[in-house]
Amino acid sequence: MKINHFDNPQLFYQQAKNYLLRYEAEHNLLLGISQTLIHSPERYGSEPYLATVEEEGKILAVAMRTPPYNFLLSKIENFAAIEVIAQDLYEKQISLPGVSGLTAETETFAQKWHSLTHQAYEIEMHLRIHQLKQVEAISKVNGFLRLATENDRALLFNWYEQFIQEAAPSEPTSIEKTVDYHLSQNHIYLWQNEVPVSMASATEATQNSSRIGPVYTPPEYRKKGYASACVATLSQQLLNQGYQACYLYTDLANPTSNHIYKTIGYQPVCDWNIYQFK
Repeated sequence: MKINHFDNPQLFYQQAKNYLLRYEAEHNLLLGISQTLIHSPERYGSEPYLATVEEEGKILAVAMRTPPYNFLLSKIENFAAIEVIAQDLYEKQISLPGVSGLTAETETFAQKWHSLTHQAYEIEMHLRIHQLKQVEAISKVNGFLRLATENDRALLFNWYEQFIQEAAPSEPTSIEKTVDYHLSQNHIYLWQNEVPVSMASATEATQNSSRIGPVYTPPEYRKKGYASACVATLSQQLLNQGYQACYLYTDLANPTSNHIYKTIGYQPVCDWNIYQFK
């Protein structure tokens, strides 16, 4: 079993692309980050860790980390590859805040990482990846979808901060940098009913698919159907643009959002865990 490292994101993507696309829904985040590393490397700070594990020319696993964010694991064909990856990170003295990926893969990695570093670990979030290929009709609500602009910057700072506090308090995100990047890429959309009442972001995962998230509605505008309308309309717009599928992550601790997305037409694909190392 051999581990390959890549300094060039383009070369990494060329090598890992076919394997990642075999399980496109499961790998939508890794695929999207790969595209960002290629086209907007300034989005991340330190040099990324990009690796594949192969045996007899066949890729068994893909791994990446874009500091300061969590380590990411692909779907893994042979779990012996997890030990190879963990050992490589340990020997390179790379510190990790956590690991994100499919449930069995991340659990196995967390156990192995603990055996090497003696770091404790715990699950921070149980998520589920959903896929949509056709939008279902939902109840109409007042308002319309529009692209966010620089004029919305202050509002978006506030909403992103509230979203992170609610959904991912340990996320090491620079809110200003994140908002400015997504605004510059025309990723953020707002549902407008006289004033903005809900937000959703869409980023390309591949030429065929887009990932939606984050989705946020301030407490005073919740339970009015705004988030459903925002996500449904944005999803349909993406399909109309030629994307064959939309993906999003839901928090399994939030049954309301899971029900909302199911009503729109999002179908569960797999579960995804986020582990935090201490």
